[in-house]
Formats: sequence, structure tokens, C-alpha cells
Amino acid sequence: MTVKVAVLASGRGSNFRALLESIKGGRCDAQIRVLITNNPDAQAISVAKEAGIAVETVQRNDFADRPAMDDRIKSLLDKYGADLVVLAGYMLLLKGKRLLEAYRHRIINIHPALLPSFPGVDAQKQAFDYGAKVSGLTIHFVDESLDAGPIIYQEALDISGCRSAEEVAKKILAREHEAYAKVVDSFSKGSYAVEGRRVRYVPRG
Repeated sequence: MTVKVAVLASGRGSNFRALLESIKGGRCDAQIRVLITNNPDAQAISVAKEAGIAVETVQRNDFADRPAMDDRIKSLLDKYGADLVVLAGYMLLLKGKRLLEAYRHRIINIHPALLPSFPGVDAQKQAFDYGAKVSGLTIHFVDESLDAGPIIYQEALDISGCRSAEEVAKKILAREHEAYAKVVDSFSKGSYAVEGRRVRYVPRG
């Protein structure tokens, strides 16, 4: 079953572009219905327009508070019939109770570290400054916490040879592109049972 996806992005949209390329190449059974962004200058908008994907801009200053902003996002997800919400460099925390409850275990995020280590922003720099020899990436469900939702997938990478946080980021990003597409594709072939903080994949059929 082709999974209908809504992407939320704030910046260049490299994971968004990589996901589109995986779909086009037949490696991911998904259809991206809409890009939602909080940044009218995001490069991801150009990526969406090139692919003929609808773009919706939802800016913080247009709403009285964050829950109201997230309610608008929820209404757009409903409008476009999203089965799955993919955060691809979306730089705001989702806080709206109605949104998080309606799309519980249907919003995923990719984080450039092995959670629970190095949550939050600049995770690659955190790992490099700490002197970590191994870091990686984590794909997890989004909930009310900061980068602490149930973990779907993790991949470890040796960063001992990296000489800067930028090198760490580049090495991890190369793997993010492939891993994110694989996880999105997995939703077309099955579902995830979440039991507390544990996640179990259930293939369809």
C-alpha cells in the first residue's frame, strides 16, 4: 500500500530531496502529498515546486500561540490525507496536543546522533566536542518529549577519523538519506506496534 506522506521542513530539504529520488527510483513506495514549512525562504520549497508538490507555509507569527499553529498544521495534514508525517529538518518542536494525539505514532523524525545521546540542536557538534568515537543516526516517533520518542531505527557510524563537526555531519547525512527512505518505505509494507518505549515492526499479511 503506497503510503501518503506529508513532509515538514524548514531549510534546504536534503532529506526531502533524497526521499523524492528514492520514490522516483522505485526504492520507496510512497507519495508525497504536501510540503509544510514555517520558513517562506526555505530551499525545500524549490524542491517541492520542481516535483509538482503542493506547498503550505505556516508561520509562527501568524498565530497567537504554538498550539494554534500546530492546529493549523493538523488541519493541513487532514486535508491532504497524510498517512505519515516526515520531519525533514523542521526546526520547531511540535507541541499541539490535538496534533500529537491525532497523529500518534504517525510522525517520524531523523536525528543525527545515537539517541538518547546528544539530543537537541547541533548533535553532530555535541558528539565531536565530546570526543565520541562512534555516533550515528536515529529515526524515532515524535511525541511530547525532545528527541525522546520511541525509536524505530538506529545506525552507528565510526566518526573517529573526522577532524571537525562538519565532517561528522557530512558522514552522517550520507547515511540519513538512505535510512530515512527505507523506514518510510517500511510503512507501506507493515506497521509499528509501540509498547511503552519499545517498537516492534509488524509486516502486512
